[in-house]
Amino acid sequence: MSAMVGALRIVGAALLVAAVVQELKKPSKERTWRGRLIFSVPYDLTMPTPARLREAYWNAADDHIVTDKVLGVGWAINVHALLRKFRLLDTTRM
Repeated sequence: MSAMVGALRIVGAALLVAAVVQELKKPSKERTWRGRLIFSVPYDLTMPTPARLREAYWNAADDHIVTDKVLGVGWAINVHALLRKFRLLDTTRM
């Protein structure tokens, strides 16, 4: 199991480096520090805000369980949508 965790850490670090390199290749005025890598892996290297955190991790208006990560490379889990999907969240009181 630890070999798998190590491999995932290496892949994660490589994707983070790829995101930084992708942004640094752009002219400085075109750098957004947000985008997509190979296989549409999202990245966001900007400072997260409370609104963006809530939108990614607890978004009642979005039915997508998997959302773009707020900081870093990869995806986040919209816990609200996940709980709703498995009927663990009472949406009648919302």
